[in-house]
Amino acid sequence: MNDFNAVPAVNSSTAKLVYILYLVGLLFGITGIIGVIVAYVNKEDGPDWLQSHYRFQIRTFWMGLVFLIVAAVLTVVLVGWLIWLFWVVWLIIRSVKGLKQLEKQEPVLDEQTWMF
Repeated sequence: MNDFNAVPAVNSSTAKLVYILYLVGLLFGITGIIGVIVAYVNKEDGPDWLQSHYRFQIRTFWMGLVFLIVAAVLTVVLVGWLIWLFWVVWLIIRSVKGLKQLEKQEPVLDEQTWMF
């Protein structure tokens, strides 16, 4: 029996790996860099909903880097520590939100946002 109308299974494990690498990056910073490289390599793979996750992950990396640079500069006046703390919470929320939508095989709803 031919199954021409069957929808091929989508392997979202690579996108899941990137979210996990970002979360592990809170302890070991290098994994965040590995995660963004993996996202760039795979950003055009899979259906549109999966590609939205890769775009979201790439934006998360670059926006997070901006937060960290600002935090490093402002650490001299102690405000940087609050920005750094905000970045940690921000990264966790974005990663968990992405993982939840990935499990449902849904696209990231607002991948352009700077917030959550």
